[in-house]
Formats: sequence, C-alpha cells, structure tokens
Amino acid sequence: MKATIYDVAREAGVSIAAVSQVMNGKGKISEERRAEILKTMERLNYQPSVIASALTGKKTYTLGLVVPDISNPFFAEIARAVEDQGHEMGYSLIICSTDNKDERVERYLTLLQQKSVDGMIIGTGMDNKDMLKPIMDRAIPVVMIAREMQDLALHTVVVDDFVGGRMSASHLIALGHKRMAILAEHSKVTSSRERVKGFLHTLGEAGITLSDTSVRNCSYTVENGKREALSLLEQPAAVRPTALFCCNDMLAIGALQAAKQLKLRVPEDVSVIGFDNTILASVTDPPLTTIAQPIEPMGKQVVDLLLMELKKRSQDKQRVVMRPELIVRQSTGAPATQG
Repeated sequence: MKATIYDVAREAGVSIAAVSQVMNGKGKISEERRAEILKTMERLNYQPSVIASALTGKKTYTLGLVVPDISNPFFAEIARAVEDQGHEMGYSLIICSTDNKDERVERYLTLLQQKSVDGMIIGTGMDNKDMLKPIMDRAIPVVMIAREMQDLALHTVVVDDFVGGRMSASHLIALGHKRMAILAEHSKVTSSRERVKGFLHTLGEAGITLSDTSVRNCSYTVENGKREALSLLEQPAAVRPTALFCCNDMLAIGALQAAKQLKLRVPEDVSVIGFDNTILASVTDPPLTTIAQPIEPMGKQVVDLLLMELKKRSQDKQRVVMRPELIVRQSTGAPATQG
C-alpha cells in the first residue's frame, strides 16, 4: 500500500500540518526538522502528486539544469554535484542538453516552464538573452553556472577563467615555449573568451604574439579538437606550434589524438594543456596537464543560491568567483627545439 501523508507524520513524530508545510515550503520549520521529514518521506517512498502541486501553484520540488552536453564529463560532473546538493535539500533534477544551439535552449526553457520547475540553473551559451525574459517575467528564479549573462541581474557561479588562461600561459612560457596556438570554444561561450583573453594577456607581457590563424574556434567536441589540431600540427616543424592551449579537456584529448596520428611525441614535439580537470584528464596517454575547476563546490554553491532565491528574493545578486588550480601531469614539457 502506498504511504500517505498521515504515515509520514506518524513516522516523523510531527503533525500533518508540519509535513504539508515542508512540502509547500511554508511555515517556520527548522532546517534540521525539515530534513528529518524529507528523509522520512524518502524512506516511506511517499510521492505527493507533482501535477496536483503544480496546478494549485505549490512547489513541485524540481529544478531544471540546462547545459550544452551531458556527455561532456565536465557538465556530467556539474550535473552530479547539482543533483547531490538538490537531493540533500529534497529536490529532484531535470537535465537538458542544448549543444549550445539557441533553438534548443528556447525549446527546453519552454519545456521546463511547462514542467513547473521551481527554479532553473543555466550553464549553456546563448546568443539571445531575451529567451530568459518570459521566465523572469513569471518570477521563476534563474541562476548561472560556468557561464555569465551580461546585463541581467542573476546569481552567478564561475571559476576565474581569465586567471586560468594566465596560469596556462605562464606554465608554458616557464617551460620555454614561444610558438603556441589555442583551441577555443565558440565565441558565444563567455568562459572560453575569458580563458583566451587571459592566455593572450600573459603572452603579451612576455613579448610573445600569436597570429590570428593560431587561435582556432571549435565546438566543444573531441572530433573538432582533433580536426583543428591536425591543421595546426601538419605545418612544417620550423613554424609548427610547440604547445597547444585547449579551452576544455575534450579539445585537449582531440589534440592528443591528432599528435598521435601525426606520430608527434607529447610533450617532446608538442605540449598540450587542457581546462576543467575532468575524470578523463588523468587517464589519457599521456595524462593531461590541465586547469582544474572546483566542480563540486561550484555545483553546491549554485544550488544554495537558487534555494536562497526561492525563499527570499534578493535585489542584490551574487557573483561567486572560484579560483582555478594548475594540475601538472605528463602532457607538458620543455620543447625539443627552441625558437
């Protein structure tokens, strides 16, 4: 027999009204007591009607997460961190992959509204920020993760991408590299733009310049990274870059594949550095030097900001910037030839 609200109240040692208040996000109930009631609901497998809650304007205890591609390990790890923190607070998660295409973003934003999610976490690039206007007009809380939306007052959690780019350049310069190239993501991706800016800024401080053809815009996939890296590495040895800075680990893996196809040694013939420090970075051949993002703290922080917004709307939005870390592995080293 399915558990009822009466069963939950009896097991948790509280009134039916207290259970109802927890379900509806109302009442003055401590976080500790609320967590106890939610755990009791989970143990009894109590499932209130989400549809009925939505129709009556009550909370559905669901959140939406919009990312470019859940098969990308970075966003998979972000999704897990968001899901874990949401679960702790009694929320379920709906995940949508957009491929950074505005038409898919718009379709999924509409879908999440139809599903009556309590709030949305946006981690995808989009050209048209007006797509968020209907959501904000309906007072559905929206927060950003690993992306920024200029001119919109939204809570945002990002890593310091500019500093990450600077770290990458400083590492390669210290190893003695002068001929370098960049595999960047699409220009709509704010994080990638900042990483490129930081990298180029540090090169400029060292008196090193890159030609326009040394900065390649890719999609975020391994295949795109490999194709652009092949184009760069097929050049004669005298002009071929000795190091590649890749704006995510997927592009870096593509660069490693290109080097292997061309029978170039990594790092002797070409160094490769990525960004994200996903689980794949430690299992590549050779293991990948990369810039680590604090993925789990980012996911926890963005959920906390969204739930804070659900409880009490704040005019002052927080921009939480976390510091990246350089993780040195075997894919970077001194160039075999200088110049």
